[in-house]
Amino acid sequence: MISLHCHVYTCNLWYTTQSDSSYPICGLDPTKFPIGEKEKEGFFFHRQKAYAGHHGTCMDKRLMTHNYQHILAFQFAVKEINDNQQILPNITLGSHISNSYFSPGRIYQVSLEFLSTGDRITPNYKCDGKRNLAAVIGGPTSDIDLHMANVLNIYKIPQPLQAISFSDGFNGLLEKGLEMYKISMGSSATVLVVHGEIQTIMSLRTVHQFAESEDDPIKTRGKVWIMTAQMDFVSLPYQRNWDIDIIIHGALSFAIHSVEVLGFYGFLQRRNPTLVTEDGFIKAFWQQAFHCSFPSSRSVSKDGQLCTGEEKLESLPASVFEMRMTGHSYSIYNAVYSVAQALHDLHVSKYRQRWMSGKGRRQLLNQQLWQLHKFLRAVSFNNSAWEHIAFDQNGELMGGFDVLNWVTFPNQSFVRVKVGRIDPNIHLENLFTIHEEAIVWPSKFNQTQPVSRCNDNCHSGYSRRKKEGKPFCCYDCLPCPIGKISNKKDMDDCFQCAEDHYPNNEQNQCLPKHISYLSYEEPLGISLAIFDLSFLFITLLVLRIFITHRDTPIVKANNRNLTYSLLISLTLSFLCVLLFIGHPGKVTCLLRQITFGIIFSVAVSCVLAKTVTVVLAFMTTKPGSRMRKWMGNQLSIFIVLFSSLIQAMICTVWLATCPPFPDFDMHSTTEAIVVECNEGSVTMFYCVLGFLGFLAIVSFTVAFLARKLPDSFNEAKFITFSMLVFCSVWLSFVPTYLSAKGKYIVAVEIFSILASSAGLLGCIFSPKCYVILLRPDLNSRAQITWRKH
Repeated sequence: MISLHCHVYTCNLWYTTQSDSSYPICGLDPTKFPIGEKEKEGFFFHRQKAYAGHHGTCMDKRLMTHNYQHILAFQFAVKEINDNQQILPNITLGSHISNSYFSPGRIYQVSLEFLSTGDRITPNYKCDGKRNLAAVIGGPTSDIDLHMANVLNIYKIPQPLQAISFSDGFNGLLEKGLEMYKISMGSSATVLVVHGEIQTIMSLRTVHQFAESEDDPIKTRGKVWIMTAQMDFVSLPYQRNWDIDIIIHGALSFAIHSVEVLGFYGFLQRRNPTLVTEDGFIKAFWQQAFHCSFPSSRSVSKDGQLCTGEEKLESLPASVFEMRMTGHSYSIYNAVYSVAQALHDLHVSKYRQRWMSGKGRRQLLNQQLWQLHKFLRAVSFNNSAWEHIAFDQNGELMGGFDVLNWVTFPNQSFVRVKVGRIDPNIHLENLFTIHEEAIVWPSKFNQTQPVSRCNDNCHSGYSRRKKEGKPFCCYDCLPCPIGKISNKKDMDDCFQCAEDHYPNNEQNQCLPKHISYLSYEEPLGISLAIFDLSFLFITLLVLRIFITHRDTPIVKANNRNLTYSLLISLTLSFLCVLLFIGHPGKVTCLLRQITFGIIFSVAVSCVLAKTVTVVLAFMTTKPGSRMRKWMGNQLSIFIVLFSSLIQAMICTVWLATCPPFPDFDMHSTTEAIVVECNEGSVTMFYCVLGFLGFLAIVSFTVAFLARKLPDSFNEAKFITFSMLVFCSVWLSFVPTYLSAKGKYIVAVEIFSILASSAGLLGCIFSPKCYVILLRPDLNSRAQITWRKH
C-alpha cells in the first residue's frame, strides 16, 4: 500500500499491493498519533507557550474549521484514485495527516517521523515494510515547506508544494499587521494590496477588533483590499461572531485557478461523524462547527447541546466552512493526483523494477524516491474535473490564477465570485481578463469604481498629466486640444472623433456632422436664386426690346447679330448659376464649370468682337484705309468662334483627363460634411479662368484705347466700364475663393458670375435701352452719324 501522509498541508505517500490484505487501506494511522480531546491533528492554530514531549502538549490550540476542507479534499482525491482502475491498478493509496502547529520544531519532528517506523524517531532505520514513504505534499505556507525540505531533501523525497510565499508566523503577522494597519488607515489610498499568508485575514480581523475595542475609529469601509493568492479565510472560534463585512466585502483576491470538482459537494454532504470512523478529525470539527458535543467527549458545549451527527455542513455559514472547493484545497487535490500519476508512470515505464524471484513483492523504496522526481516533472494528465494538469520548465503548475470578488451577507456568510482570470497558456494580449461590471464594490462607493488619488477626478473634456515629483495618482487636468475629446473621467489622452463626427463645446462627446451644401431651402441659396432669376428676367426683357426695335439705327449700328449673341450668352450664364445650387450630382458636377467656362468665353468674345468692330469702323473712315476689307460679319464671327473653340478645347482636355466629380469634404468645416463638386484638376480649372481673364484684358485694353472716339458713336466707353467691372470681380474672386470653406466656396463663384454678368448687362445695354425707350428722338441716323468737333 502506498500511503499519502498529509501534514495538514504536508502529505506523505506509502504503498502496498492489494494482495497484502493485512495492511490498512487508505486511512489515517490513529496509533501513530492518538486522537484525544486536545490532540486532534491537522487543522489547529496555536500560540506556542512551550514545546515539550511528543506532540507539544503545552500548547494553547484553537481549531480553525476552514482548514478541515483541505483534509477532506485530500481524502476525496485518495478515494477517487483508489476507486479508479485506470490509475495504479492493484495498488492502494493510504494516507497519514499530521499537524505542524505553524511551529518549526514541530515541522522538523514530523519530518523525521515520516522517515521512521514504530513509536520512536529513528531515521535511516526502517523495520516496517508495509508502509513505504513515496512523497510529501507540503503547505500551506512556504516556511513549512522550507523547514521540511531541510530534512526531506537529504533523502531525495519528492515534495510537491502548494504554498508560494514566505511568512514569519502568526505572532510576526500580528505585529506587522498592526504596523501595516496604522500606515494604511492613515493613507489617502483607496485601494490596498495585501501580501500575506493563509492566516493574514485572521490577523487583519484581529487588528481591526483590537482597534475597535480601544475606541480607535477606523475607516476601512472606504478601502478596497486586494489580496494575494496565498491568503485565505480562516478564523478562530472567538472570531465567529465578528463582522466580516469590514475587511472582505468588496475585496478582490487572486486565487489558484480552480474548477468545480464533480462529486466533492456530495462527498461533503455524506460526512457524518457517527458513520465515518476512519476520520480522526471529524468529531473535533463537528463539535467546533456546530457548537455541540458528543456524549463520549470530555468537552461539553456551553449551551449543553449534543451532536446528533445529522447536522448538515451546507447549513454552516461560509465564515465557518465552505462547501465549494477553495483554491488551496484544489491545489492539494491536484497535488495528490500528480503524485499518483507520477507513480503510475513510474510503474509502467520500461525502467520499473521487476519482481524479485522468491520474495513475492517489489523492491521499490530505495530507488523510487529519486526516480519519482523525473516522472513528477513530466506529469501531464486530465484530472477528474477534466482540467489539464502539467508543470512548466520551472516546475510550476501551468494553471494560472482566478480573480475573485468577495461578497458578504448578514448571516456571516460570503461567496467568492469569479470576475477574472490570469491564464499564462494564452496569448499575451489576453493574459489578464476581468469583468468590471460583475464586481461588487464596498458599500461606500455605491457601486462606482474606486480610484486612489490625491486630487479630484479629471472630468470628461480633460486629460491627465502627471505631476513631477508626486505619486502616480497625483496629476493636473488639462483641457483637450481643439478637435479632440475625452468621454470618461481620468483619461490619460484625448482622442479624435471619427471623420463623420465633431466634438461638442464641452469636448466630452462626439456629435454626428450634418450634411451641408448650398440648397434652395436655406436663406443664402434662396437669395442667390432670386437674384439670378431677376437678372435672367431683365436679360430676356432687354433681348425682347432689341428684337422689337431691331430695325432702329441704334440697334443696327452696334452689330445686331453680336448684340443678340451677347444677350443670349448672358441669359445662359444666368441659367448656369442654377447648376451650382442644390445637391451636387455626377451630371451637375460635370456641367458646372464646363458650361460656365464656354458660355462666358462666348460672352467675352462677343464683347471683344464689338470693341474691334467699333475701332475698325472709325479706321475705315480715313481715305485709302486698307481696313475696309476687314469690315463685316466675317471678322466678328471669326473672333467669337475662335475664342470659344479654344475654351472648348481646354474643357475637353479637362473632361478627358480629370473630370469633376461629387465628393465629401470632411475637414473644411468642423460641424458639417460638405457635399461638393471636386474639380478633379485644379490646374485645368484655373486654365479656364485664365483664358477668360485673357479675353477680358484684351477687350479692356482695346476699349480703353478707343475711349476718345466721338460720343455719339462711342460704345467703347461702355465696353471699357463693363470690362473694368468684369476684371475687378474675377480678380477679387481668386483670393476669396481660396479662403472660403464649405458651401460658401460655391456662393462666392455664384456671386462672381452674377456680378460680372450684371456688369456687362448694365454697362453695355442700359444706355441703349434708355435711348430706345426714353429718348426715341436720339434713335436716328442723323444723331448716330453726328461727330463731335
